[in-house]
Amino acid sequence: MRRAAIAGSVTCALVALQVVLAARQAVHPLTGRPIAQVMSHLGAGWLDRPEREGEEAPSKAIELLGLKPGSVVADVGAGSGYMSEKLSRAVGPSGRVYAVDIQPEMLALIDARAKKEGLGNIITLLGEPDDPKLPDGRLDLELMVDVYHELQHPQIVLRHLRRALRPDGRLVLLEYRKEDPAVPIREDHKMTVADAKAELEAEGFQLADANEMLPRQHLLVFTRSAAPDR
Repeated sequence: MRRAAIAGSVTCALVALQVVLAARQAVHPLTGRPIAQVMSHLGAGWLDRPEREGEEAPSKAIELLGLKPGSVVADVGAGSGYMSEKLSRAVGPSGRVYAVDIQPEMLALIDARAKKEGLGNIITLLGEPDDPKLPDGRLDLELMVDVYHELQHPQIVLRHLRRALRPDGRLVLLEYRKEDPAVPIREDHKMTVADAKAELEAEGFQLADANEMLPRQHLLVFTRSAAPDR
């Protein structure tokens, strides 16, 4: 009975903590957009679900990027490496893919995937919540797939990402369409084009293209604006 009472008390405490955390959910200071919680490595299987190709057309997304062999790219918030693998094949053996995540468990999954598939051009990087740890001025493209809305320090991360790009490099966001109520994703895990544009252009980027050819996601291409690095 005593153990049951203790277990019940712990459960109640966890529920109360979740309520408090939800009430204190951070928002972006510019747009007021609620910042979503980062998905745990325990949910990595969802990233590799068989239905993903049919639901989101990730192969089409990679095709739309128009990557060239030899390109240096980053998969920021790489998760299980699902998109890192596709990027790796797109840039070829002469290219390079930096797979960045803040969870070591995710990086272990990526390393295992790269070894299994014989992909020697993937380099895993353990980032921090406010710094992806990418080399300055080296990237042709940085890709964030359903990741930007989870950044806990979006303004600081964007400054690092801008410095890591080549002058003609691109930052690409795939984000679930908040404008479309039919997209079956929680609202704080969606974004509008207007919010993405406002937040990124405030940090030295400019929206070059908003492609709506994917089933559920915006494919938003940003380039560096003339604003100086901070």
